[in-house]
Amino acid sequence: MGFRKRRKVIPAKTPSELDAMQAAGEIVGKALQAVKAAAKAGVSTLELDEVAEEVIRANGAIPTFKGYQGFPASICSSVNDEIVHGIPNAKAVLKEGDLVSIDCGATLDGWVGDSAWSFGIGELDAKAQALNEATEWVLAQGMKAMVPGNRLTDVSNALEVATRKAEQKWGVKLGIVDGYGGHGIGHTMHEDPWLPNEGKAGRGPEIQEGSVLAIEPMLTLGSVDSFVLDDDWTVVSADGSWAAHWEHTVAATSGGPRILTPRYE
Repeated sequence: MGFRKRRKVIPAKTPSELDAMQAAGEIVGKALQAVKAAAKAGVSTLELDEVAEEVIRANGAIPTFKGYQGFPASICSSVNDEIVHGIPNAKAVLKEGDLVSIDCGATLDGWVGDSAWSFGIGELDAKAQALNEATEWVLAQGMKAMVPGNRLTDVSNALEVATRKAEQKWGVKLGIVDGYGGHGIGHTMHEDPWLPNEGKAGRGPEIQEGSVLAIEPMLTLGSVDSFVLDDDWTVVSADGSWAAHWEHTVAATSGGPRILTPRYE
């Protein structure tokens, strides 16, 4: 007697669990907005970290990043050629024209929200502005593939295709950072599956109603290669080109993709 092999699926959260995840995600959104408002020339990234932690704790949540595998802060603050995982510190003082990426997580009632965005300190030069706008747009395009019935790499492919379209749209060369991507998320920050930011469509586990992924394109103005600094955390571009990082926690629903980390602007 033959048995049909069951296709692997990305685990689903119930509607009430999605609501709980969004409650955590909304706190992340508040923290990101507070950090952006505080980020001015002359301010250190350590000061921004203090702002984020205060907002997270004031809303009854715990900073997910703090202590995660030894990470010492509540946010990752990555400036210019730093791609991700920058450690906030008092010596990293922002200056006019910097491109800053802030990644933040909050845990509320056992559920995690994870989100990131990049922004300029004052006015960015034209290429940095194009990079940042393009990365935000690529995230928006990638999220559209987060629907029940799609496969994991349909999201990957949507991100890759959008990146190539963005190069034409903004007139810049964009590097998709190799080896970094999004991930499943729920009770812990990093759950299976890992989500590449590029690849062929139609592969990997199936997205079902209630599946949740953190989708996070990381793009540079040059190389796809990177290396980690001596602090064992900060990832920088191999050629010194600037980078941008945008991320949302997104659920697949019958009504379309649901952003669980909204920023009410």
